[in-house]
Parts: sequence; C-alpha cells; structure tokens
Amino acid sequence: MSGIFKAMSKFRLAVVQLHVSKIKADNLGRAQKLVKEAAGQGAKVVILPECFNSPYGTGFFAEYAEKIPGESTQALSEAAKECGVYLVGGSIPEEDGGKLYNTCSVFGPDGKLLVKHRKIHLFDIDVPGKIRFQESETLSPGNSLSMFETPFCKVGVGICYDIRFAELAQIYAKKGCQLLVYPGAFNMTTGPAHWELLQRGRAVDNQVYVATASPARDETASYVAWGHSSVVNPWGEVITKAGSEESVVYADIDLQYLADVRQQIPITTQRRNDLYSVNSAQEG
Repeated sequence: MSGIFKAMSKFRLAVVQLHVSKIKADNLGRAQKLVKEAAGQGAKVVILPECFNSPYGTGFFAEYAEKIPGESTQALSEAAKECGVYLVGGSIPEEDGGKLYNTCSVFGPDGKLLVKHRKIHLFDIDVPGKIRFQESETLSPGNSLSMFETPFCKVGVGICYDIRFAELAQIYAKKGCQLLVYPGAFNMTTGPAHWELLQRGRAVDNQVYVATASPARDETASYVAWGHSSVVNPWGEVITKAGSEESVVYADIDLQYLADVRQQIPITTQRRNDLYSVNSAQEG
C-alpha cells in the first residue's frame, strides 16, 4: 500500500495561459489543443484561464454568454474525456434565468461535470487615474463554495477577485483542500502589485498549493491581462511561472512535501479556536 500511496501523493499539474481572441470558436479550438498538449506531458489536472472563451469586459459578457451545458462546456467535457484529465475550465460568461455569471466548470476524466463555481466576489474597483472596472454592472455573484475530489487531493475553486478574500481560502483548507485553483485575469495595475503576493499569501497562510491561470497578455485588447500564470507551493515558493505570452507551464505537486511543511510548522494544530474562528455560513 505504501507504494500506491507514494504514487498518488504526486501528480503533474498544467496551467494553460491562453491567448484569447474575439472569435469564440478559435478560443475553444486552441484551448482543446493545449489541454491535449498538457496531457501529453503527463498532466493529470489542467487549468484554463478566466474568461477563456471571450474577451474580458462588461461589454462582452452578454454577447458571449452561454447556458451550461452549452457550446463551451461541451468542448471542455470532450477535452477532459479525450485526454483523461481533471479539467478546470477557467471561466465563461454564463446566462441563467436572465442573469449573467462568471462561471468555472470542472470536468472529470470521464467528461462529467464535477462542480460549477460562480464567481463569489465581483470585481468592482476604482483606482483613480489607472483603472475602473465594475463587474456588477452586468454580472451577478455566485452564492456557494466549490470543491471537488480527485484521487490525489481535494481541490478548492475560486475565480480571480476571490483570491483577495483570505477567508475563502481558509475555509477550503479547513475542509481538507490541499490545492486551491484560481483562474484569474489581473490587469497591468493590480497584476504587478498583487498577483504573486496574493498567491504566496494564500499558499503560506494555509500551507497548500495555489495555482492561477491568466489569459495571455494582449496589448491590443480593451482589458490587458497581466499574465504570469503561476503555481506556488505550501512554503510560499513560486515553483513555476509563465511569462506574458501564450504558453503551458507545469508543476509537480507533492502532497508528502505539503504534509512535511505542516509537520515542521504546525499552525493547524496551534490555532487558538477558543479565541477566533473562520467558518462558512453554509455549514451543515
């Protein structure tokens, strides 16, 4: 059994930093191609970026929105099944009941939908002279936490702005997640300032692996993504990072290393639950 456990405690993760165009069919085709490439390199879990099937912007969400299941999620399901991978489908604009959501669909190696995460925290910011963006002008927020099981570990899902909320990551870790995935499209203002910092913070605070998938940078787009998709280990080290261009980057996730870190610095057992706690309002 020990040999089996050792094999299951390690797996390869791939992050696809996709160049997103205004042509949905091209985005879907290229995403499928790069998922296949990642699987060919031994990846068992593959992550696509936020808004991978459409340009990111309040003016695009309604135009590109789909029902789930729909064209984009069908392509994801087929790719997951063909390649035998767990596929975190970035996010797409979802239409449901007259409302729009920023939604991540996760598919298993059999092509079945495992979980659907609607972005909980909408990206409404205003940095004078630099960037103003209001997702709430067109999108509605999700109202649930999203986790899924793999043979390797439990995984918690957030989308972009969700990463700024430490409580969400803490609850995921408390519920047994050892990997947190955040498809996200930080911009040229928040990206250089906070993108890596937030990933490392979530990873070291919770002693988990954190993976982020950004669209590739397109200087001609109305919203320019920072890129630099990354994976951070439980020690807070960046173990793989993309540049700004389209690429696939890989990280070998080692859950024994995670266990070692938690044993060396045992914050989980040292928490003062008699003084403070972070809990989900949906417990039960």
